[in-house]
Amino acid sequence: MNRRPLHAVTGAFGYSGKYIAQKLLAKGHKVITLTNSLHRQNPFGEAVQAFPFHFDQPEKLSATLQGVEVLYNTYWVRFNHQMFTHAGAVQNTLALLDAAKAAGVERLVHVSITNPSEASPLEYFRGKAQLERALKESGISYAILRPTVLFGKEDILINNIAWALRRFPFFGVFGDGRYRLQPIYVDDLAELAVQWGERRDNVIVDAIGPETFTYRELVETIGRLIGKTRPIVSLPPALGYFAGWLIGKFVGDVMITREEIDGLRADLLFVDSPPAGKTRLTDWARARRDTLGLQYTSELTRRRDRDAAYASN
Repeated sequence: MNRRPLHAVTGAFGYSGKYIAQKLLAKGHKVITLTNSLHRQNPFGEAVQAFPFHFDQPEKLSATLQGVEVLYNTYWVRFNHQMFTHAGAVQNTLALLDAAKAAGVERLVHVSITNPSEASPLEYFRGKAQLERALKESGISYAILRPTVLFGKEDILINNIAWALRRFPFFGVFGDGRYRLQPIYVDDLAELAVQWGERRDNVIVDAIGPETFTYRELVETIGRLIGKTRPIVSLPPALGYFAGWLIGKFVGDVMITREEIDGLRADLLFVDSPPAGKTRLTDWARARRDTLGLQYTSELTRRRDRDAAYASN
């Protein structure tokens, strides 16, 4: 009798990790998850057992990964906050890499970001580059996936653009809004992760979708698809950040950060590569025109409430 391969996914009760776990289970693999949200609703029931990360206890973390053939890592934080930081996420991920190596994990599929650089002034992109280098030097077989923006039922950016378009008489973009994005459907990213998890050659993949938008075009497109076209106003980046900060205070969240604005304006969410995903954002948003953006999606609510399942848009 053949042994079912054991795969581990970080954050299978969250966003991208959930879709990776779904695809692994559909292929008949045995799946565990490492999570900070042990009490969050488990969408897989007994099919996926949950374990704490134990970042500060390397022996326990390594013990959890014993027997795992492939580890899929989606762990990261979007911005610095009193509850979490990029520097902490880097240190935790390094601990995860060390534990995976000690446990004899054969393959690591790691979700990074487009255009990472250790010379970047932006901590997000610099941290991602540091982790890519550590993974390359670990000796573990790897696939590094570099997405830009994810969209899907539980996404934040696309939903909240639609939310703002539904509620405000105009939409402000930072500067000219001509910087570009290549959104990928979360299910397509999961398909890529599982596909590359079956291989053992080292690879870096620009995990981008089939459509490229300028930020201005993205807002205009979403507005048209949900029937809420608004004037698009170019704002000085500092004023745009302040407007986002005010809205964030109103909804109890961090809507946008200065670093995210700088990353957008530096065109870091664009690469000159063929698309790796097949699902068009325009088709997906059109099918959800009546519900997209009806409710605001809060990053901080997800971080604070470790019990509730992620809301779908």
